[in-house]
Amino acid sequence: MNVVQPIRDPYVIEGIKSYLKIRSMRNYLFFCFGIYSGLRVSDLRKLRVWMVKGTHINIEEQKNRHQKRFIIHPKIRDDLDKFISGKRDDEFLFASRQVKTKSQLRGLPIDRSTAYKMLNEAASQFNLREIGCHTMRKTWGYHLYLQNPHNLALLMEMFGHSDQTITLRYIGITQTMMDAQIVML
Repeated sequence: MNVVQPIRDPYVIEGIKSYLKIRSMRNYLFFCFGIYSGLRVSDLRKLRVWMVKGTHINIEEQKNRHQKRFIIHPKIRDDLDKFISGKRDDEFLFASRQVKTKSQLRGLPIDRSTAYKMLNEAASQFNLREIGCHTMRKTWGYHLYLQNPHNLALLMEMFGHSDQTITLRYIGITQTMMDAQIVML
């Protein structure tokens, strides 16, 4: 399995947001939800319009069945409201534009591979490597930790980790520290 990294540079994050917003409001909001909530791609995919009409998202995580509550970041509220305007409450927020070949079903959530392609296409525009579906989640954790290292216990809880070293490695802090030490030699 390939190791993916967080996006460490805040300017690159803003650049990716602009890049995606110009091309697809759905993909822009998907990325923003990922970097502002720390939700897994599997949980982002199952969001429905009714779930984002308030100030918070209440969701049961698919992987471990934990109940989570996240605030919808105020920076994306206006764009989100425009995006969901006219959509039915039961529609998937991040619906695929494709019709399934065998079943002829429409409006299903985007596939994980679609999210991966979208992230990698945007990342390639900014010369980023080691990007994958967990990049958004790791980016959220990385920047939360940098804001205040005391957030480590919160991150451990959010990620379901039992050890600090697992969380630090997951969000790329260990790699950042190793890189910094090598440069100092």
